[in-house]
Amino acid sequence: MNIAVAFLIIYFLVMILIGIWAMKKSSNDSEDFLLAGRSLGPAVTALRLQSSSMSGYMFAGAGSLGYSSGYFGMWYALGDLGGGVLNLSIIGRRMRKLTKILGSISSIEYLENRYQSSAVRMVASILALGGLFLYLMSQFIAGGAGLASVTGISFDIALVIAVAVIVSYTFLGGYLAVAYTDFVQAIIMLIGMVWILIATLQAVGGLTAGHQQIEAINPNLLTMFGADLEYQNQWGLIIGALLIFSIGYMGWPHVVVSHMAMKKPSVSRMAGVYSTAFNLLFIPAPYLVGLLALIVVPNLAAPEQAIFEVAKTVLPSFAVGIVMAAVMAAIMSTADALLLQASTIASRDLVGRFFLKEVSEKTLVKVSRITVLVMALGGLTMALLQPPSVLFLATFAATVLGAAFAPAYICAVWWRKANKVGALASMLVGSSVSVVWKLGDLGAATGLDPMLIGIVCSTLAMIVGSLLTQKSHPVSAHILDAIDSAASVTNTRSTRDVKEDIDLSTQMPEGR
Repeated sequence: MNIAVAFLIIYFLVMILIGIWAMKKSSNDSEDFLLAGRSLGPAVTALRLQSSSMSGYMFAGAGSLGYSSGYFGMWYALGDLGGGVLNLSIIGRRMRKLTKILGSISSIEYLENRYQSSAVRMVASILALGGLFLYLMSQFIAGGAGLASVTGISFDIALVIAVAVIVSYTFLGGYLAVAYTDFVQAIIMLIGMVWILIATLQAVGGLTAGHQQIEAINPNLLTMFGADLEYQNQWGLIIGALLIFSIGYMGWPHVVVSHMAMKKPSVSRMAGVYSTAFNLLFIPAPYLVGLLALIVVPNLAAPEQAIFEVAKTVLPSFAVGIVMAAVMAAIMSTADALLLQASTIASRDLVGRFFLKEVSEKTLVKVSRITVLVMALGGLTMALLQPPSVLFLATFAATVLGAAFAPAYICAVWWRKANKVGALASMLVGSSVSVVWKLGDLGAATGLDPMLIGIVCSTLAMIVGSLLTQKSHPVSAHILDAIDSAASVTNTRSTRDVKEDIDLSTQMPEGR
């Protein structure tokens, strides 16, 4: 196990070195620190988007679902397979153009500028901070548990080490460090997950032999309807599972900010190709390993440890280190994105917008760095108390964020009539309904998943709220012009690339 620990130490050091490199490359300009100067190409954009959305859930939650519910977990995987290309195709190019035109630096500031309402920014900031903080805790807990499992040190010490590494490079290099560490971590995740899947299949004698052994344990696990067939004909719950990582994550502020950091709008096209290729190789694997873990490590007391325990069983020591680096990569790539986005919202969208309005760009970057530390300490403190499972926290936060923000981000670029009343109604209704549904366990009683009911109610609130208030709260002419400009598509690639290289921020007044 010393070899595994050595690999992890080397991996942690590399991440910190990337943070130091990014700090030297970045200036004290907010656009540099928070969006890497809008300089990222398709490969970094795609893998950053995918790694920051997958998280420790893929190694803890997905493995747990496979272990306890069999192929039912594949409904989540099916939605996730197309999530990246949907995100980039539906809002990627248009959001990149519109945020540049409106001078938006953060994904929440963008909502204020598009819907022309400080109330939208205030409500969005509070909702986003709550959801991101819960998601951040789930990553800290997963990181501590994984590190403790491999190294043998206590959970508390492992948690502190994992958080310290994440905070160090996020604090130093801002979005540039997050983007490039996420890119590297996505590659490590892919290598590690494919390796453990191949080793697991060899250990059980191949997929067919594995299926035969699972059938002897419980044939229902080979269906997509749960260990007791409890999801059979429960299409309201199944559709929710498909939506959460496909449509839902178009509402995650720490993910959609990837669109804003692209070098130019056309980057989204090739990024969609990279994203799909990565997803096809990576996403089904943890669910399948979790299922086969029933054979390799039966009678696990904690199903969320399934992939960790399988790795230690089927791999040699040096490979365990690489796989654990992959696990930590999945966790850290989401945690750093959450941490940076939460600190951005706290510093720029709340403090800088409503409390310290006359501040320099240099001061805003300092406030962002301070809030990285504050958010990390708060998340660390809560994680040490060991709240609910990683699976519950991750799916709860993902559901609330998706229901609250997906219609607001989609309608911002696709619907000219979407106004501030519709946006406020959508965010408040979507978040409230999904929270009540999730905490009240109404999914089991109604057959409707919290994600499904949340996104439907949020969308209806956007439509009804906007249509009823077109006269009292019309969308201004300059916002309509900006939407039209963001939607424009030229006929030739050369013309398009020339137009995209123009500084679009000169077309519109800059928002705060």
